[in-house]
Amino acid sequence: MSEARTLKLDNVHAFYGKSHVLHGVSMEVRPGEIVSLLGRNGAGRSTTVKTIMGQVDAKGSVQFGGAELIGRKAYEIAHLGLGYVPENRDIFPKLTVHQNLLLGQKSGAKNARWNFDDMYRMFPRLRERQHTEAGVLSGGEQQMLTLCRTLMGDPDLIMIDEPTEGLAPKIVELVAEYLKELKKRGLGVLLVEQKLAIALEISERCYVMGHGRIVFEGSPAELRGNAYIRKEWLEV
Repeated sequence: MSEARTLKLDNVHAFYGKSHVLHGVSMEVRPGEIVSLLGRNGAGRSTTVKTIMGQVDAKGSVQFGGAELIGRKAYEIAHLGLGYVPENRDIFPKLTVHQNLLLGQKSGAKNARWNFDDMYRMFPRLRERQHTEAGVLSGGEQQMLTLCRTLMGDPDLIMIDEPTEGLAPKIVELVAEYLKELKKRGLGVLLVEQKLAIALEISERCYVMGHGRIVFEGSPAELRGNAYIRKEWLEV
C-alpha cells in the first residue's frame, strides 16, 4: 500500500473566525478505499473537507503522502494530488460540457489515468451533451460533469461532498457505480454523504461526526450493528 497517497488528519481543530467548528478530528483515507464521513447537517463534515483543502483556518496536522497541508493554498494542495468536488457543483455555466472538462485537465500530465473517452464512457449522457452549455444541464448532469471535471485533473485522492443530493434514484445508482470505478483504479475516496444506504453499500470504513468530533469509526457492518450511534447521530 502506497504511503505516498494516504491522507491523514491528526487532532485537527478548525475555525470560522472566533467560532470553533472542528474539535480534535483524526481520520485516515488510504489508496484504493472508499471512506464515508457521515453525520447530520451541521456536524462538521463539509468543514472537514474544506479544511483539508486549505479553505478554513485550522491547527493540528493534515498530511497527504507525508506533506503537511495546513498553511498551504488550495491550488498548492490540488497540485499535490487531492481532488475536491464541492456540494454546490461549481460548473462554468456558459461553457460547454467539453470545455468544462478541458478546464479540469491537468496541464502537462503524462500517462494520466483519465481522459475524455473515460468520462464519456462512464456517463454517456455527457457525450450526448458535450457541445451544450453546462448551465442548461439538469442537476444530475451537472453532478456528473463536476465529478468528471475533477477527475480530469488526475488526482490521487478525491473528496466528494454530497454527490447524491437532490438526484433521482437511478442517477444515485450511477454515481455509486462511478465511485466503485475510482476505487478499482486505485484512488482513495472520501465521501461526505447523508444517504446511509449508499455509504454502507460502497464504503470500506465509515466515520460518523457529531458536533465537530468523530463519534464513531468502523466498518459498515459495525455501523449497521450499532443502533445507538445511528439513533443518536444519524437518524432524523
